[in-house]
Amino acid sequence: MTLTLWPGVDTTGGSFGLQDLTPVLLIGSLVFVVCVAAVKVSERTGLPSLLAYLGVGLAFNALVPNDIDDPALTQVLGYCALILILIEGGLTTRWSAIKASVAPAAVLATVGVIVSIVVVASATVVLLGWSWTTAFLVGAILTSTDAAAVFSVLRSVPLPRRVTGMLEAEAGFNDAPVVIAVTALSAVASTPGDGIDLATIVGTAVFELAVGAALGLAIGWGGGRLMRRVASGTSGLFSLGIVAIGVLAFAAAASIHASGFIACYLAALVLGNSGLPHRSAVEGFSASIGWLAQIGLFVLLGIVASPSGFATQLVPAVVLGLVLLLLARPLSVLVSLTPFRVPLREQAFLSWAGLRGAVPVVLATVPITAGVPDVEWVYDLVLVLVVVFTLVQGPLLPFVARRLRVLDPNTALGVQIESAPLETLHAELIQVEVGRASLLHGLEVHELRLPQRSHVSLLVRDGDGFVPRPTTRLEHGDQLLVVAAEDVKDAAEKRIVAVGEHGRLAGWDRGGDGSRRTYTPTAIREVPSKE
Repeated sequence: MTLTLWPGVDTTGGSFGLQDLTPVLLIGSLVFVVCVAAVKVSERTGLPSLLAYLGVGLAFNALVPNDIDDPALTQVLGYCALILILIEGGLTTRWSAIKASVAPAAVLATVGVIVSIVVVASATVVLLGWSWTTAFLVGAILTSTDAAAVFSVLRSVPLPRRVTGMLEAEAGFNDAPVVIAVTALSAVASTPGDGIDLATIVGTAVFELAVGAALGLAIGWGGGRLMRRVASGTSGLFSLGIVAIGVLAFAAAASIHASGFIACYLAALVLGNSGLPHRSAVEGFSASIGWLAQIGLFVLLGIVASPSGFATQLVPAVVLGLVLLLLARPLSVLVSLTPFRVPLREQAFLSWAGLRGAVPVVLATVPITAGVPDVEWVYDLVLVLVVVFTLVQGPLLPFVARRLRVLDPNTALGVQIESAPLETLHAELIQVEVGRASLLHGLEVHELRLPQRSHVSLLVRDGDGFVPRPTTRLEHGDQLLVVAAEDVKDAAEKRIVAVGEHGRLAGWDRGGDGSRRTYTPTAIREVPSKE
């Protein structure tokens, strides 16, 4: 196989040597620097940064001669990147933020996927005249949503926790069933005479998902206990071990023909919520490899694309995209979430927020490597659809959220909390920002009613830091540094969030016996009224 990336670097026959290292490092480092700078541009324009990475890959494709035409290599590298992205998503997801959304998200990632595939396939046969086999295959490829694409344009949009939780959990869950569906349908399409055996496909999917989920949970739980025992003072090495457990979960599940993607995501989710040491370092390291995987993946997808084929796929891509956006996605959301009594406004927003990203483009290589005849055009079709509809949906997400009245100012702009462990002192730091909509504004520090063994140690206002008095009033834009013992840190966070959302009386009410409720570090307890 010839793999020529640029003039002077030719790996034919394994001839890549030390003399080729310098141009590889030069081009590679420049690409990553440009991609990092592109994040700022995406924040200003409201477009997902992933499109900028794809643009860098397409520019590289156009400016630098290359000959990368190996779909198997693209698929392998794409799967590696998806594994790291899922591990990063699991490690940085707080269970408390998604637990109320897990059930509806799981239904949306399974039942919703089936509904979407059937609707897209049916519309494709009617509108484009494709065969049912090809229609089902393309419908499955296009079904998976992308959390990275969604949240890159929602960082400044305050949404209710249940909405963000469903988007996040759905994107973590739906990769696995979609991969199974695409793989099974590709196998069917490669042997046209066999037909589509839906019962076999569904049975295989249920088995792979169930075994993969069980294995992922078990490896995450066991790996967490092991890492807690062997944890050393080297946070970097510990972080590497945590990521390795996530990769182990994928490999262990895939080796017995179960779903490795659901296994690695759930293992990482368990690890990320196990109270492990070096949590800040683990999250920072996993976020770094997640960015590395996303940048590398989208640049690669741009490099291997064939821009000459984009024009011929534009019309079918627009047709399929409209079917997805206006029919398949809304219907799958309606069928999946109505039993959970999700309001129609939130369902409408979730329908619009189902952005496609890297997963469909990577999955477009599966039928090619499976030997399905005459499907090379699918890659260009999917890539064009992802780009066009991300450009349409992404910038309009904040507008759609406002029009549907699903905004919750206290969720994202009220109080923003970030903590870092001080393990040797058995304490943690909590950083609090008094946002524009926060009811912390106007309160005195003592009115936060923080649990015992937690204290506001520093207040930064207009760039000046000082130690506040109990009677110091908080203002919009203030940043607080709260020191809390490890066992009361969660209670302190909950207290700050509650007061930020509901004001100084948050958590105080009167029961039927005249008692008064107040917060303690571990629970809400009854305090006899003095009246």
